Amino acid sequence: MSFSVKMPALGESVTEGTVTRWLKNEGDVVALDEPLLEVSTDKVDTEIPSPAAGKLAKIVVAVDQTVAVGAELAVIDDGSATATPSVPAESTPKPAVVATPPAPTPPATPLSSPAATPTPAPVASNSGATTTATIVSMPALGESVTEGTVTRWLKSVGENVAVDEPLLEVSTDKVDTEIPSPVAGVLLSIDVNVDQTVPVGARLASIGATGATPVSAPAPKPAPTPTPAPAPVAAPTPVATPAPAPVAPTPVAATPITRSDDAYVTPIVRKLAQELGVNLSTVRGSGVGGRIRKEDVTAAAAPRATATAAPVSVSYVSSQAPAVAVTPSPLRGTRVPMSRLRKVIAARMVESLQVSAQLTTVVEVDVTAIDRLRNRAKGAFESREGVKLSFLPFFAVATCEALKQHPVVNSSVEGEEIIYHGAEHLGIAVDTDRGLLVPVIRDAGDLNMGAIARKIADVAARTRENKISPDELGGGTFTITNTGSRGALFDTPIINQPQVAILGVGSIVKRPMVIQGNDGSETIAIRSMVYLALSYDHRIVDGADAARFLSTLKERLEGGRFESDLGLS
Repeated sequence: MSFSVKMPALGESVTEGTVTRWLKNEGDVVALDEPLLEVSTDKVDTEIPSPAAGKLAKIVVAVDQTVAVGAELAVIDDGSATATPSVPAESTPKPAVVATPPAPTPPATPLSSPAATPTPAPVASNSGATTTATIVSMPALGESVTEGTVTRWLKSVGENVAVDEPLLEVSTDKVDTEIPSPVAGVLLSIDVNVDQTVPVGARLASIGATGATPVSAPAPKPAPTPTPAPAPVAAPTPVATPAPAPVAPTPVAATPITRSDDAYVTPIVRKLAQELGVNLSTVRGSGVGGRIRKEDVTAAAAPRATATAAPVSVSYVSSQAPAVAVTPSPLRGTRVPMSRLRKVIAARMVESLQVSAQLTTVVEVDVTAIDRLRNRAKGAFESREGVKLSFLPFFAVATCEALKQHPVVNSSVEGEEIIYHGAEHLGIAVDTDRGLLVPVIRDAGDLNMGAIARKIADVAARTRENKISPDELGGGTFTITNTGSRGALFDTPIINQPQVAILGVGSIVKRPMVIQGNDGSETIAIRSMVYLALSYDHRIVDGADAARFLSTLKERLEGGRFESDLGLS
């Protein structure tokens, strides 16, 4: 039996999606729910799983091709009795597009180009004659995407290219992707330089028949995207002797790999390598043209995990153990263009400061009672709810209660009207490799402690894994940002428009504090303290309103009466 894989609805306002990568080829065996392909919309990038176990019989939509929600993407054959298939492979008039077309025998029907519709155009050659060339244009990479930036050319003028061979890389405010060649031939001209932004439909390059002569004055070859030189330890020519490492006993595997100086590595891969302590000059890339992918970095880091265990115990033998050598960041001394997402975030942050009159009020809160209650209940809570009990659910519950009492903090501005929201849709700021994103927990004010803890863990994990839906990234009425998770005492967060306030939760630290007893006596005790910083729009929220909201929040937290929320007597 055949199963049709269709473009799913990835959000209420999403009407189409673009295939960015096929994870399987025609003829491959796939399991139920195994990731089959990756798609991108103007809101989210995600994987599409297989609806059935079987063999990938047909790929209908090529990489970089945009189709409407509900359109057929592929056909899965489960290998059962071959009755008349529900979707005949040859019944549709559109050409079959495969993820990796065989080179020897191209299909008779013209292959639809995922990057742009091939447009024949006359191009002058060096001899003065004109040859017909295929124009490569900037494709539409999403409904709301109107332009794209060329980030790197993978081919130079005069080089031969195959059908669907990656030709260049482009970036939009939603997705970074490769543009493949729509035809086989020779690259006659490059019409857009690296870092140049052009609208959808603009001419990027021209491709002529194999053997054609490039135009006499092609566009200047763009300089490669600046990338850092290998870390100092990898600078010498590779030799049999491994680079010296003071504590690691098995650095022999880290033999530098010869690679072109202009090899492109994405910022995400560089950041991952920095976090895992992987020297990129020792990693062999499995991507197109030997490019390094995230999977290559994680694979290189795997053997290091066990190798670093033994030296740690040795370093603590002496009280005068040498300091751990500092590994410079690969970004040190380089200049790289901002990603489209970073540009969008930057524009929205500046816009928020220009739209609203923002200032911040800070209070100090004693959360010793919550600390003790959490330590007492966290074991049973995790067994019952399936997630760990952090401090954040306590702040979320208390915040929602305070918002109900102070609706001006849970409002928004529309024209010359103030909208006092009837529900608490709580945004939780999440730090990701792509940038800061704020998924929203709907009706958080109606949830108990366990439900909020599960929701926070769920949306945070899916946001970091790039599996959050577009509808979950909007519609919030108030936001909490937990900068204390990175050790910050407090900050002055910027309001997430069109909201009028945001709460910053600082790091919880133990400090000596003066405690006043019921009889008026004073003692010094070690207490768990935290700063709560409320940034608010002074056009709508007065300083007294902010102080009253924070006082309500402080009183609720310092009271520490969350036993009923945790199922304790």
